[in-house]
Amino acid sequence: MKDRAHDDVMAEVFRKDPAYAAELLNSILEDGDQGELLIALRQMTKAFGGASQVAEKAQLNSTHIYRALSAKGNPEIRSLSAILKTMGLRLAVQPIAVAGMAP
Repeated sequence: MKDRAHDDVMAEVFRKDPAYAAELLNSILEDGDQGELLIALRQMTKAFGGASQVAEKAQLNSTHIYRALSAKGNPEIRSLSAILKTMGLRLAVQPIAVAGMAP
């Protein structure tokens, strides 16, 4: 049996279950771990045809995608929104529940 890279396995999971991908991204955003978010977005980019294809659909340069989603990346909201849109997702703002306060 041939071992597969973790990123390849996750890309396949995201292709098969886009709802899980959205749940995972929301969970990561809730925790606020940017590094983890960028890893998941790189895996999702792979699931949606790779950086070149996502860049073309998002009307961005593929080099920009690689840089934005790199380990040291810091994507602008505009780029992040464009990338997510190619995956059928979008950014959203939700109220957070604080103990003793109504949302």
